[in-house]
Amino acid sequence: MACDSWTEKLDAYIDSELSAAETRALNEHLRECASCGAEGLRRVQQKRMVQAAAFKFRPGAAFRARIQKQIAAPQRSFWNKRWFPVLATIAAVFFVGTFVFTLQRRHKSDHQLLSELVDQHVATLASANPVDVISTDRHTVKPWFEGRIPFTFNLPELQNTPYTLIGGKVAYLKQSPGAELIFRVRAHQISVFIFQERETRDADGNSTQTDLSFGVVTWHHKGLRYFVIGDAGAQDLDQLSKLIQAAG
Repeated sequence: MACDSWTEKLDAYIDSELSAAETRALNEHLRECASCGAEGLRRVQQKRMVQAAAFKFRPGAAFRARIQKQIAAPQRSFWNKRWFPVLATIAAVFFVGTFVFTLQRRHKSDHQLLSELVDQHVATLASANPVDVISTDRHTVKPWFEGRIPFTFNLPELQNTPYTLIGGKVAYLKQSPGAELIFRVRAHQISVFIFQERETRDADGNSTQTDLSFGVVTWHHKGLRYFVIGDAGAQDLDQLSKLIQAAG
C-alpha cells in the first residue's frame, strides 16, 4: 500500500531515530493522511501506557520506614561495639541509595511529564481537527477558553512577527484542564501548553530541554506553567516564548 513506507517509520519517529529531513517529511504526511495520523496517535498512546506501567511498582514509604526502624533499633552494648561499623556502613549506603533514588525518580518524573506533553503535541500534528477554536485573532481565541479552564492568560500581538496564531483547544495534564495554543512559523507547527503550576511541580525551573525530536522551552509565571514545544529551531521557540512572556 502507498502508506506502508510511512507506517514503517512511525516507531522510529516516536523514538526520535529519524533524521531531521525524514522527521519533517513524516510530519507533513501525518497532517495530510488521516489513516497514518490515526495509527501514529495509537502508537503514541501505547507508548504512554508502557511508560506509565514502568512507574507502577516501586519501594513505598512504609518499606523505607521499616528498614530505618530496624537500623535504628537499640542493641546490647556488645552488639553495638561489634557491629557498629557494619551498621554505620549499611546506614550510609542506605541514605546514599535513597538520595540517588530520589534524584532518579525526579529525573524520570520530569521526563515522563515532558514526554506526555510531547505526545500530545504529536497527537495534535496527526489530528484531522487539531484545534477546537480556529482563529488568528487573539481576541477570539482567549475568550473561548473562559469557563472551560480555571484560569486566564494573555496572548501576544503577532503583527510584524513570523508567527501566526492558528487556534487552540483544551488539553489535560493529570486530569486537570489547561490550554493548548497552536502557532505556526514558516512550515513548523508549535504547541504552547498552559497549566496551573501545581499540576506541573515535577518539572524543572525555567529551562530549555529536548525530548525526542522536539525542543521544549518551559517557565512559570503568576501560578501558571508554560511549555513551548515544536520541531522548529531553538531560536524560533525562544523568540515565541519571549513574546508570550512579554504579553503575560
